[in-house]
Amino acid sequence: MRTRRGPGLRARITLLATGLVAGVSGLLLWLGWQVVGQVAVAVPTLPDGSAVRVNGVDVQADQLALLLRETARAQVLKYGSVAFLCMVVAAAILAWTITGRVLRPLHEVTGTARRLSAESLGERIRLEGTRDEVTELADTFDAMLDRLQAAFEAQRRFVANASHELRTPLAVVRTELDVTLADPDADVAELRRMAEVVRAATERSEQLVEALLLLARTDGIGLAVREPVDLSAVVASAWRAVRAEADQRELRAVFHTGPALAVGDPALLERVAGNLLENAVWHNTSPGWIEVHTESSPEWTVLRVASSGPVVASDRVAELFEPFRRGGVARTARSGTGLGLSIVRAAVAAHSGQVRAEPVAGGGLAVTVRLPAAP
Repeated sequence: MRTRRGPGLRARITLLATGLVAGVSGLLLWLGWQVVGQVAVAVPTLPDGSAVRVNGVDVQADQLALLLRETARAQVLKYGSVAFLCMVVAAAILAWTITGRVLRPLHEVTGTARRLSAESLGERIRLEGTRDEVTELADTFDAMLDRLQAAFEAQRRFVANASHELRTPLAVVRTELDVTLADPDADVAELRRMAEVVRAATERSEQLVEALLLLARTDGIGLAVREPVDLSAVVASAWRAVRAEADQRELRAVFHTGPALAVGDPALLERVAGNLLENAVWHNTSPGWIEVHTESSPEWTVLRVASSGPVVASDRVAELFEPFRRGGVARTARSGTGLGLSIVRAAVAAHSGQVRAEPVAGGGLAVTVRLPAAP
């Protein structure tokens, strides 16, 4: 942490205020000195050779004006200097006191920031008093801490869940290897079975790592590519990748996909459609159904994927967008990574869009994505 060099803000403000008062007071003193001198010179003119008694002393008339000017200027300097010093000292004291009161909330903000750590993000300033710029700064700082605390908590959950999910396939690989190596009579068939299990576990690990990378790339990061994308074509492409499994599960798919142009990254939007369709296939009942709609308006382009499936409670729908949350499916399920809807939410947010999920009566889920329409 950088150490502060030079006077602090309070000292600088005090010096500035004192300097301004000293400058103005000095200017006023000089102007008074000049004015008094001019007034003293403008005395009535007396005949030459006449004398005037001043304080018991005879003064020649031609010297009277000069004497009056010097005397008046001396008096102005004497009393003006005292007033000047009083003004400067008073200004310094007032400036130091007032700035101390004004800057006290800033010291509270600084102290809170210094005390904060990943374990004490719950601390807040909560500054009370007049609603001014300093109070607004403290409120902004508290709001920033709210966001940081939420981000840290989400990161903790994400790391813990990711560690658990990655540990599962690794444990499967290690168990299969240990069991096979411990069997001295393992034949080719046993080795092939072990290799297939290890391959499936590594594929799951690869899918999870790719999903984590995609989520990191889309979460909170702007788009690198912006171009018109037809969501109906994206849906058709994504459906080809899951159609075989849908047929195997005896799922009836109905598509109402008219032209629907949005603006964004084609790869990310295809991943959005792919994740929604994969979610609809993997978390469905057999037999079941899937309905896909695309439509466009002057402002929004809409993609809606609804499907049958297990019953999802209304109060748990929001949890489905959190990483590694699956509706109606165990965390250790072999299908999916638990990141599908999290990636959808992040990608839609990167496109300045909206995503909403709602349970289907009788079981299932409907997810609606709204993206800005292409002009």
